[in-house]
Amino acid sequence: MTTRSLKTCVAACAVALALGPASAWASHTVCRDVEVQDQPKDQHQIAGMAIGAVGGGLLGHQIGGGKGKTLATVGGAVAGGYAGKKIQENQQAKHTHIERRCHKVED
Repeated sequence: MTTRSLKTCVAACAVALALGPASAWASHTVCRDVEVQDQPKDQHQIAGMAIGAVGGGLLGHQIGGGKGKTLATVGGAVAGGYAGKKIQENQQAKHTHIERRCHKVED
């Protein structure tokens, strides 16, 4: 049990005792720590898509010649944009924090 949990329990018990013995057993509060994913600032992964598209387009431009070079550039930009979006999406999923959630339970 963490110090914070112990303090919460002590505070809840003190309130229950102050209210009287009948109400002390009528209900109690249950708390638990929950891992919550943070809301990303860039929910649509625009930055990752743009950086990936530019990088993919530059790489694709290095391949082929004539019309093939144009197709490779466009294909590289599309593939790079998709890859960049997925990379940013995976990085954003790693950002979480712990929240303490409590609710009252009736006995």
